Amino acid sequence: MEIAWAYLLIAGLLEPCWVITMERSDRFRRIPWAAATVAIMAASLYLLSLAMAVFGPGTSYAVWTGIGAVCTVALGIVVYDEPATIRRVFFIFLIVVGIVGVNLASGGAIDG
Repeated sequence: MEIAWAYLLIAGLLEPCWVITMERSDRFRRIPWAAATVAIMAASLYLLSLAMAVFGPGTSYAVWTGIGAVCTVALGIVVYDEPATIRRVFFIFLIVVGIVGVNLASGGAIDG
């Protein structure tokens, strides 16, 4: 089960990577960046599918999107100078709480 958590964590961390490469692809007109986007997306989805075999689609997808959303917002703040307001940080915190809640409510997948 630990390997499934590793797959899920890596899949979630790849999500903001493909978001950044997609932005740099200039609407898929810059072919190297577009190719990187597709490759990273494929890797992320493949690892997500491996985690789904252990945790099921609901929990896996919730954790995957949560990791991706939190990391993407953090990168937006750090790399693209997006605002880091108290409200934004609070709602990102709520996403994290929601992920933990989904895990606990789904039978304790977080307990691994």
